[in-house]
Amino acid sequence: MPQYPFKTICYRICPGDTLFLISQMFDTTIDEIMAVNPGLDPENLTVGQVICLNPGLGYFNSVQYDANKISQSQADLRDYIHELWEQHVLWTRLTILSLVFDLPDTELVTNRLLRNPKDFEALLRLLYGDKEASAFADLLTNHLVIAAELIKAAKAGDNNGAADAEKRWYENADQIADLLAAINPYWSREDWKTMLYKHLAMTKDEAVNVLTGKYLESINGFDEIEEQALVMADMMTNGIINQFQDIFK
Repeated sequence: MPQYPFKTICYRICPGDTLFLISQMFDTTIDEIMAVNPGLDPENLTVGQVICLNPGLGYFNSVQYDANKISQSQADLRDYIHELWEQHVLWTRLTILSLVFDLPDTELVTNRLLRNPKDFEALLRLLYGDKEASAFADLLTNHLVIAAELIKAAKAGDNNGAADAEKRWYENADQIADLLAAINPYWSREDWKTMLYKHLAMTKDEAVNVLTGKYLESINGFDEIEEQALVMADMMTNGIINQFQDIFK
């Protein structure tokens, strides 16, 4: 069954859902759902669990898009959070390239990447206040700093340093998942942990491919990173809209 390649979405399991019913709703197949959700147990779906879907063309063709389907404030929020996550992965890639090849723009590119946590902070401050927004920005900054340490250690052949950085990288992901779950009841710690771990694994593969001269693989990998980042963006957006329904009517 042909799939619409640019519309990976998040879906939260509802009471009575089965993979067969979900596949029918979204014009896809059980095999396709399993393929984009490695490790998913079809016999033990949990209400509230978030899975990824690549709906078929029939699903999108059946949707009637009009102004009543989504409010302007919801659309604006979705678009802005998409932009933030797109910038996150794009400037991460550019920083990887600059670090690996010692480009003269390394400092400038790195500084631009480190602006991304501050942009997230500005948005979250409006909803959660200074303390929580600042805590998220600090954790996301550490996520980026540790990634740079990992790349530098790997480039230098420092296996111990790379292993230590990777360990701290995943610990940082746990902390981000903990924080997000604590401030929004619609954000699951396990869902965020799964998403962040996948993000880390793909980013590491991207860096390794650049370091080893596998440039085509790194480009193809970035396509997957970008797509997965938009899934995280949608998960963040949906949680905010559900939590602040009075604002995003």
